[in-house]
Amino acid sequence: MFLQKYCDLFLSLYPGFFNQEGIRSIKKGKIFDEQIMWLDDFDCSKYEKEHETSVIFGYYEGMSEKLLEAVGKVEEGWLDIYKQPQRVYCALVDGEIASFCIIEDMGQHEFEGKKVHVGGPGCVGTVPEYRNRGIGLTMVKYATQILKDEGFDISYIHYTGVGPWYEKLGYETIVKWDCDGIL
Repeated sequence: MFLQKYCDLFLSLYPGFFNQEGIRSIKKGKIFDEQIMWLDDFDCSKYEKEHETSVIFGYYEGMSEKLLEAVGKVEEGWLDIYKQPQRVYCALVDGEIASFCIIEDMGQHEFEGKKVHVGGPGCVGTVPEYRNRGIGLTMVKYATQILKDEGFDISYIHYTGVGPWYEKLGYETIVKWDCDGIL
């Protein structure tokens, strides 16, 4: 029962997901997670990290070329996504983009007989030279708090291979999948 209700949520968010050529062509044995957090349960103070340098967090309002350069250093496949109008949230170190994500509104979905508003940080990346400092996770923490403040019910992490990283904030894996479908 637990799995089925979350599988149904996943498939309502991403209908036809497993029919996509890109998903079908993923290497066998590579497993990904779908994760959620009920935002009523989110406590922004749960994850605190002191940063060795001054980090500024906020919506990105700079030149798109700088953003696309940072995205390209992390995942070239996301460039087309970031070229579209999005709400982009970033961490800046000395004016340079260190980490970035899209704050997505995934809409209203049926869950256990009621409508829930689902959103989430998507296409989350940290530029290689800024990794392993806690900057990216702090950025996701603030993006999650924005979703809570805006009245979303669920924050959803889609298509991740780093589930334990998000678990530090309280996200939980609800579905695991590979190129053949839900496991």
